[in-house]
Amino acid sequence: MLLRPKFIIIFSSISAILAISVLGGALGASFGFGFLGGPMPFISIAAETVYSISTPFSYNLKNSTVMLWIAMLVLIFLSWRATRNIKDVPSGLQNVFELIFQFFIDTADEAGGKKARRFLPVVITIFLAVLAFNWMGILPGVGSIGKVETIEEWVHHHSHSGHCYDVAKTSKNKNIDKYLLAELCVLEEDASHGFVVFDDVSSINIMPLGRGESARAPLHAIGDYEVQDIVDIKKKITSGTKPEDINEFNTIKENIKSGKVLKLYENPDDGTISPESYLGKNTGELIPFFRGASTDVNTTLAIAIFAMIAIQFWGFSSLGFSGYGGKFINFSHGPINAFVGILELFGEFAKTISFTFRLFGNMFAGEIVLISMGFLLPLIGMMPFMGLELFVGVIQAFIFSMLTLVFGVMAVTSHSEHEDHD
Repeated sequence: MLLRPKFIIIFSSISAILAISVLGGALGASFGFGFLGGPMPFISIAAETVYSISTPFSYNLKNSTVMLWIAMLVLIFLSWRATRNIKDVPSGLQNVFELIFQFFIDTADEAGGKKARRFLPVVITIFLAVLAFNWMGILPGVGSIGKVETIEEWVHHHSHSGHCYDVAKTSKNKNIDKYLLAELCVLEEDASHGFVVFDDVSSINIMPLGRGESARAPLHAIGDYEVQDIVDIKKKITSGTKPEDINEFNTIKENIKSGKVLKLYENPDDGTISPESYLGKNTGELIPFFRGASTDVNTTLAIAIFAMIAIQFWGFSSLGFSGYGGKFINFSHGPINAFVGILELFGEFAKTISFTFRLFGNMFAGEIVLISMGFLLPLIGMMPFMGLELFVGVIQAFIFSMLTLVFGVMAVTSHSEHEDHD
């Protein structure tokens, strides 16, 4: 049977795209290709700062905050479009929003009767917000488009926060400034930390295609020093020598400021020596401009705290202070009930932690998978996983909102109602 021309064209196109993706990505780079390969962004549990404001007050704008406000503006716009011209026979966005509202109304009626409808403003808001955060967090460019943080900026940030900063704060060495001690700690302990090598293609630092993870230079190759050099410098400063009088230290700082590869280095994976073509090239760390809001634990914690405060408010407003507080503090019915009340109190805090890390863990893991697949197989690697993340995003939003509804119903139910039900 002869194949139809359309089938041949479709099959050939898919095969060509697949071949280009394999050869252009990190897999193809192993065979000397990798022409579509880009550096994997710096993956950090904490959100990265994309812009700092020093006056009139200090504020660090995080990439997750950028996506949070973009998602909220999109959600506000869609809500306005859906409700600006309400019709008796809904269509378009109005129909979508009415379906969502009706679904939650029916669910609330089944969970706690019509009295549970009072929870819906909070429940539906949480659902729509989390859904927007999750879905917009997987848009193309989120987590992959960003700025190049210079080596000097990287050393500065890590000497003002993190492990070395904590070590410097607790140090009993009074002869060295804490920030200087933290900087020396960074240069010593992170000497092998790799930074992406890229070409100076423009006045702004744009990471070009074809520079994948294989093109990375360690910090000591950029600063042109050895770990023992930092140890010797630390001894000189401890003995009373001023840092500005130590020529070796001044040279290292100038090298760090230039951010260029100054010496050949050994690849820790296979022991090969870096090519001479890397010498003099700029280096840096890719910091994404955009990061899914749900992949920042601060966002999920804020939503969890808001949900739990609302639940406590519903409980106290429905049962009163003695009625609702009696679930947690109850010494009138023996030591067992008192102990159960304490467990109930700890359970409220456990709910907040569970809320926070369930959403954060799922979305952060999904972001890493998308970044990794885009790095390994450009063009097509992320497609099946993006479909999966769309599904996970709506499921996580549904779970978060439904748990808020269920906990709200439980909060307004007195012990006597539980016992009658039992």
